[in-house]
Amino acid sequence: MKAIFDDISYTTAKNVTNAYSTSFSLATKMLGQSIRQDIYNIYGFVRFADEIVDTFHDYDKETLFDNFEEQLYKALDQKISLNPILNAFQHTFHKHQLCRENVVSFMKSMKLDLHKQNYSTKKEYDAYIYGSADVVGLMCLKVFVKGDLEMFEQLKEAAMKLGSAFQKVNFLRDLKEDFENLNRTYFPNTNLSALDELSKAAIIAEIEDDFEQGYQGILRLPIDAKFGVFTAYRYYKQLLLKIKNTPAVEIKSTRIRISNPKKIELLTRSYVKYQLNML
Repeated sequence: MKAIFDDISYTTAKNVTNAYSTSFSLATKMLGQSIRQDIYNIYGFVRFADEIVDTFHDYDKETLFDNFEEQLYKALDQKISLNPILNAFQHTFHKHQLCRENVVSFMKSMKLDLHKQNYSTKKEYDAYIYGSADVVGLMCLKVFVKGDLEMFEQLKEAAMKLGSAFQKVNFLRDLKEDFENLNRTYFPNTNLSALDELSKAAIIAEIEDDFEQGYQGILRLPIDAKFGVFTAYRYYKQLLLKIKNTPAVEIKSTRIRISNPKKIELLTRSYVKYQLNML
């Protein structure tokens, strides 16, 4: 029965989320039951594409990516895939009428990671972030608003800013891995081999502005999405604060993390704010 295969696909997407990101998994669990699985389905898709370009170094990554991309578009066109992750994603894609151009933009940015190592201009940098993060925020927003196109239009800029903030925090968190192991430099006009406090402060100021605009959108989200998104926001804000308080020279030599006990504390504090209607 097709229903059995679909259930396996959805479970696979959920398992991928739980295995690859404890923080995102925790935030997703805080979403309403009616939208939770669709966010798992989106995460599973974007996670697999990202893993191909970032971690499969012992294989022909370009061929793997091309095959995955071909399977993706067939899944969207045929409304089925024998790849459980893509089968789950195509279900969410059609259920919530996700924008195909957003999917294309995401794959374009992921493909850049196969070969492009430097983003020397702000235009290149913004284009990469749009494809790798902003459109993911738009996909999730489509799920959150459940077909309310007026609300989607009102919140899409905030969703993109929040996606940008999350991605830029990831860039700082993964600076050592990206720069030393993958030879990538995302931040334009920044010498990462000699990152100083002034350059770090400029990047953080940009992220804080993105967060502020993103937060204004969180306040207007539907009730079953608000707490989960706020949980993710609080986690990334805490991660940025830790980066802000870490000397620039140390950011280049270690991966900044939030401990599991701290994540639980953040969740508890977020829940209190939510329950007291302080969002």
